[in-house]
Amino acid sequence: MKEVHISVRTLVEYVFRSGSIDSRFRTAATMTEGTKAHQTIQKTYEEADQKEVFLKTVIEHNHLSFLIEGRCDGLLLTEDMPYIDEIKSTAGDLSLLKEDSHPVHWAQAKCYAYIVSKERALDHIGVQLTYVSVKSGEQVRFRKIVSSADLDSFMEELVKAYSPYAELRAGHQKKRDESIEKLSFPFETYREGQRKLAGTVYKAISDKEDLFAQASTGIGKTVSAVFPALKAMGEGKVERLFYLTAKTITRKAAEDTFSYMETKGLCLNTVTITAKDKVCLKDETRCQKDYCEFANGYYDRINGAVLDILSNETRLTTDVIKKYALKHTVCPFEFSLDLASASDGMICDYNYVFDPRVSLKRFFDEQKKKSVLLIDEAHNLVDRGRAMFSADLKKSEFLQLKKEFKTDSRSIFEHAKKINDIFIALRKQCENHEMLMENIPNELIEQLEPFISDAEKELLMGSQSQLLLDCYFQAQTFVKMSKLYDERYVTTVAADRSEAVIKLLCLDPSYLLQQVKKPFRSSIHFSATLSPIHFYMDMLGGVSDDYQVKIPSPFARENLDVYIKPLSTRYHDREKSKKPISEVVMQLLEERGGNYLIFFPSYVYMKEVYESLTEVNPPFEMMIQQPQMTEAEREAFLAAFQENSSTTLIGFAVMGGIFSEGVDLIGNRLNGVIVVGVGLPQIGFERNIMKTYFQQTGKNGFDYAYVFPGMNKVLQAGGRLIRSEKDTGTIVLVDDRFLTDKYQSLLPYEWKNFVILN
Repeated sequence: MKEVHISVRTLVEYVFRSGSIDSRFRTAATMTEGTKAHQTIQKTYEEADQKEVFLKTVIEHNHLSFLIEGRCDGLLLTEDMPYIDEIKSTAGDLSLLKEDSHPVHWAQAKCYAYIVSKERALDHIGVQLTYVSVKSGEQVRFRKIVSSADLDSFMEELVKAYSPYAELRAGHQKKRDESIEKLSFPFETYREGQRKLAGTVYKAISDKEDLFAQASTGIGKTVSAVFPALKAMGEGKVERLFYLTAKTITRKAAEDTFSYMETKGLCLNTVTITAKDKVCLKDETRCQKDYCEFANGYYDRINGAVLDILSNETRLTTDVIKKYALKHTVCPFEFSLDLASASDGMICDYNYVFDPRVSLKRFFDEQKKKSVLLIDEAHNLVDRGRAMFSADLKKSEFLQLKKEFKTDSRSIFEHAKKINDIFIALRKQCENHEMLMENIPNELIEQLEPFISDAEKELLMGSQSQLLLDCYFQAQTFVKMSKLYDERYVTTVAADRSEAVIKLLCLDPSYLLQQVKKPFRSSIHFSATLSPIHFYMDMLGGVSDDYQVKIPSPFARENLDVYIKPLSTRYHDREKSKKPISEVVMQLLEERGGNYLIFFPSYVYMKEVYESLTEVNPPFEMMIQQPQMTEAEREAFLAAFQENSSTTLIGFAVMGGIFSEGVDLIGNRLNGVIVVGVGLPQIGFERNIMKTYFQQTGKNGFDYAYVFPGMNKVLQAGGRLIRSEKDTGTIVLVDDRFLTDKYQSLLPYEWKNFVILN
């Protein structure tokens, strides 16, 4: 018999959940277990009573053996018969609760009652639901006595209702494992270095270790990470893959890889998680049952939708999910999250694993132990990690809140006034518009906590104020991040005459990233520009025992012509650098036609050189990247780079922007790349704080804050050029610093055979 391992909670929620999605305000402490509330109730138990009792049972049905387990809150043995106590905390009004308000809660308690009655051979057992207010501590209890015969029937119906889904998953897993066993590497041969990378990924997963892999552009990193992870899945070492990306374009590469492997015989369910706003089927993203038919009655239809899509599809991309969402009238975003639990692989943004504000809470640590993180373009996770673990608040929003609630709510008005007063005091202290505080702003946090509490009450009573909702969530995030605050954080204040912003700035995200990754079996970090590797291991929470591998470029060094123009592009020299840069571009394109990308450290600098070239009426076409380009505009920009074009085209772009990563312009679509500057982040208040922090921790602060992140942008930009064995081209590096020892040591081997342009 095929064993199906399932928790009590998952089982009852699948069968009994019903109703609608409603994103109108609900406090974070709605009907879910709350640790403090549980402990408060459990402290009242008699000596013979038991708490947090682990229970499990096996039920066989239709060739499946269901191993059902969970932890019941209380087993009361001092009553006239044993009672199961299921505790739920709520921020809602207890007087509105009825005995039958929450069938899922009764079902959960009855599952535990069934297991205990079987273990103790009981004819009858008591079942109790205890609701406790997280605000007042007030309690309400409902009690029932159920017979073992009724519990037998209940569990039989429960398992029967879950069986179609379980049978579908069991059948799929059998096909999946058989397909993986037969699956060969999906290409005729391994590229040079590809076998080594795939072997190292497999060993890291097998040994439950993390891996940091620097693999040159064009080696085929995606398939080299996915294939060995799948082999580990087929051997039972892994149950789920999380393929994490920073950008939409790299997500597409992962989808294409799974699609190609499917043509080679792979049977695998993969789901792509896309942001709610991008997949919403309504004009406005408002998840309320009286506005959105896809939210109204969602839980009444979702099980049928899941069974349908899993019976007919394997690659659950955004378009496929939307198609079935329309068919079953369910919200595509929530649908994708429900499908994630049923899938073998997830393709999603870093946020869904690492960001404490939006991470997928439905995956518990037990599931993570058999899951692997494949972290694509892992160099991006450093700055993304900083942003995820930082938080800020603005004075202007609380000033506006104070004005808005002057007559509507005295408590919100008073809270907003006190918070605004703190900002005023901070602004007075803030010389030169920016200030570094020595400690966490406890006075502000002490004011935010009661504001959060009263804002919850106001929102639960139906307040429609978008400003109050925004301030509530920002305050919650600020308080949440304050609990993570340690020596890796600083507090900054930036102010001018009309605004003040206070920020909890995470300088070093390594520890927090490490804590998130810890429950997973293995984390595979890979990128063409994970260089220098010691920097990225340090910043991404690596330890000395982690595996690391560096795969050189598989392509002939002769495919690439590299030139260095020793010209200063430092900020104070930019005005006089425009003409020489224009001359370099003109000379290169006169000698070598084709399509080129030229990357700049900023929009302003890029625009100045673009205008300088426009003035001389160059004999080639020019395009320029615009801030906030739509997806259609991005596609049009890239589509202009045609194979074997009769005209010369030069595209102006920004280093670290949308065109400097994940763009594949293979063959003659791109003939050369010009990189202006060494990519240093703009020198500023926050970056200088980072520099000081890393210097004080025994590292080279300037390298950590400026040089290494900057050179990563240079390497990414240059990496757009050689994407396959047949690609050839020219790279021109414009900056005199490229000739210094420090920058020479950071250049890839294939770039070091360069010619200096006079």
